[in-house]
Amino acid sequence: MVKASVYIATSLDGFIARPDGALDWLNGWQASAQDGDYGYQAFMDSVDVIVIGRATFETVLSFGQWPYAKKVVVLSSRPAPDLPLLAQEQIEWLGLAPRALVDHLAAQGAQHLYVDGGKTVQGFLNAGLIDDIILTRIPILIGAGIPLFGAVTHDIRLHAIETRQFDSGMVQTRYCCVKRET
Repeated sequence: MVKASVYIATSLDGFIARPDGALDWLNGWQASAQDGDYGYQAFMDSVDVIVIGRATFETVLSFGQWPYAKKVVVLSSRPAPDLPLLAQEQIEWLGLAPRALVDHLAAQGAQHLYVDGGKTVQGFLNAGLIDDIILTRIPILIGAGIPLFGAVTHDIRLHAIETRQFDSGMVQTRYCCVKRET
């Protein structure tokens, strides 16, 4: 069975980016030596495949250097653009629905997916495919932007597993998604 997890940061008012997709509000938040990397590397070490939407992919491309050393699946119904040469072999461009994608990746041996990007996370949540969410709240209000959570097709119950407060002022909570009875 494939596990799907979200590891993401939001502003305190629940946005993952400004309305234009900008992440500038994340600049200047430095982890102290005691904070470490907020558990990011341990999380990434547990992941087989990163699943992102096209908008998130384009944001990652703007970083200048490809940050992932793992397979990345970009969910998009539009054709793939020219991909960075160094990352071409590790990027798969698919137009599948979340359930079909999970089945496709399970058949390839994937065990743990990192699901990232607003629409992609929302699609996986609505399909009941997210197992856990690690949400880091940045103590800043940006007033408007792209929300992490949008309309849902049904109630999605979460159970808080752990909450950590960091010297930087960030608060990180790990939630387990309570699976619906079918």
